[in-house]
Amino acid sequence: MKKFDRERVLLAVAGPVIALAVAFVLSAIVLIASGKNPIEPFALMFEQAGFSDIQVLIVNQASMYYIAALAVAIGFRMNLFNIGVDGQYQLAAMMAAIVGAHANLPAALQIPLLLLTAVCTGAFWSGIAGVLKITRGVSEVVATIMLNAIATAVIGYLWLPDVFGVKIGNNNTTGEMHESGWIPGLDMGAAGEIYGLVILAVLLGIGYWVVLNRTRFGFDLRASGASESAAAASGVDPKRMVLTAMLISGGLAGLAGLPILLGDTHTYSLNFPTGIGFLGIGIALLGRNSPVGIAFAALLWAWLDKASPELDFHGYDKEIAVIMQGLIVLSVVVSYEAVREWGLRRQQRRVGAELAAGHVLGATDNTKKEVAGR
Repeated sequence: MKKFDRERVLLAVAGPVIALAVAFVLSAIVLIASGKNPIEPFALMFEQAGFSDIQVLIVNQASMYYIAALAVAIGFRMNLFNIGVDGQYQLAAMMAAIVGAHANLPAALQIPLLLLTAVCTGAFWSGIAGVLKITRGVSEVVATIMLNAIATAVIGYLWLPDVFGVKIGNNNTTGEMHESGWIPGLDMGAAGEIYGLVILAVLLGIGYWVVLNRTRFGFDLRASGASESAAAASGVDPKRMVLTAMLISGGLAGLAGLPILLGDTHTYSLNFPTGIGFLGIGIALLGRNSPVGIAFAALLWAWLDKASPELDFHGYDKEIAVIMQGLIVLSVVVSYEAVREWGLRRQQRRVGAELAAGHVLGATDNTKKEVAGR
């Protein structure tokens, strides 16, 4: 491996490793400050990861985190901050649940219909922010935050009994979906069942890598994110790329809630998971927008979620996992900036050394020419 390639790999790995190390140390300090053992909680959570039923829960949860993080990463690669993934996936999941409860087609048609419904809903909701940005210059951060609030209000309206809501006890639901829209999972025996749409998450990760690294569109997307003026000079329409990136990001976000919707709950209710879109931001940051890095980060986040309840039985607060997640995000921002500055300094020193070497070589050549001329 060339020296330059080794440095790139080192820079890519250093950020996440430093962030995780700092997060673990800070979490241990929090435990010490509260009079707790700083090691035992982590040992208990690592022990939980060895149980097959916890492993199934981690994989299932990670599949939703992964899709949400991919949606965020698409925006990041275009230098856009789609903070509205949470509202996009929740509204998309609800629309898919409504369609699944009222349409009863053969499975070969029903499942694609539900997937398409979710993608179109998420893309439409993020597309609003995209249109506002390219036509009125509205920041996508502000627009998507406001759209999250509006999505919550729309969901509340759709839950009304005289609209699409079905009241079951104290729970608001959209009614149970027809079985033709259910996606069977991989039966793991007593450990439970892995969602069938875990495969979709894997395929989306592969597609994300191929599109960004092996297609002209992916190059245009990355170029526009790096420098809109440079991309425009090469014939790329920055406004079109902004809108396209927001639509793709929202479409992916729309799929984030489907693994559990089509594989477990089969209805959208008050118990449906929330906050996945916001967690996707931290996961995308930790994974450095790389499909493999995001996969590891999603598994880490899911492990913290599913292994932490065991802490309650040993006198520890399971919220230590939430503290760790927050510390990871904070550490990611700080460590990546530190690594970036370190990389820039190394690059400047290398360029300076090469220029100095070139100057010396040039001076030597000139001396040889003078001697030969004499």
